[in-house]
Amino acid sequence: MSYAEVNGLSLYVEEHGSGEPLVLLHGGLGSGETFAPLVPRLAEAHRVILVDLQGHGRTADIDRPLRPELMADDIAALLKHLGIERADLLGYSTGADVALQVAVRHPQAVRRLVVVSTPCKRDGWHPEVIAAMDGMSAETAEVLKNSPLHELYARLAPRPEDWTVLVGKTAELKHQDYDWSTGVSTITAPTLLVFGDADAVRPAHMVEFYALLGGGLKDAGFNGADPAGARLAVLPGASHYDVLAHPELTGVVTAFLSP
Repeated sequence: MSYAEVNGLSLYVEEHGSGEPLVLLHGGLGSGETFAPLVPRLAEAHRVILVDLQGHGRTADIDRPLRPELMADDIAALLKHLGIERADLLGYSTGADVALQVAVRHPQAVRRLVVVSTPCKRDGWHPEVIAAMDGMSAETAEVLKNSPLHELYARLAPRPEDWTVLVGKTAELKHQDYDWSTGVSTITAPTLLVFGDADAVRPAHMVEFYALLGGGLKDAGFNGADPAGARLAVLPGASHYDVLAHPELTGVVTAFLSP
């Protein structure tokens, strides 16, 4: 466990295992600790690097908005700080947004990319999810008190009293419109998209996202060739909120990362 000084942040970093570097990026209002159930198996063959993103977990906030692009630059700077030329990235939800932006903005730093439960544009979410995002504000912090997310933050944060600040910044982030389709189509790293079959992301968008990466555009042929290197996994019986606990997730991820 340590802190890395990058881009004005004291970024909390935790490492497990050895092998090919694999950076895990958590979802909004979470921390690297949310990946705890996955770490033992992933660390069997990887140098697993858990990061608490800006204002989350053990990483204190700084005076800038929460933006995937800025946090992606933090991760690229962290890899350089650690002396890592290329790493595999796995991100969930907001962390997946960050991982995507690392692959777009710093392609040389990414070997393989795993994107879990996020769209590449805002209208990829189900309409009711967008409505819930639009209804978020700093006042939502009070509603979320005593939730597992608040308990995690209160236990780990350098300043637990900044919970309202984090929720307010997250709300402001979730109000932003975006469409990263053009950037996604430039990603060269082999990419695995993972969703639940009851995800907050629309199934039609899952297929659209996959196609932007070159996946599913033609029959792979009897030998299973896939020049694009893209993969799509839809886990049965999983939602946006429990996909990380799905028993098949680690197997799908380790099989993809193994080449």
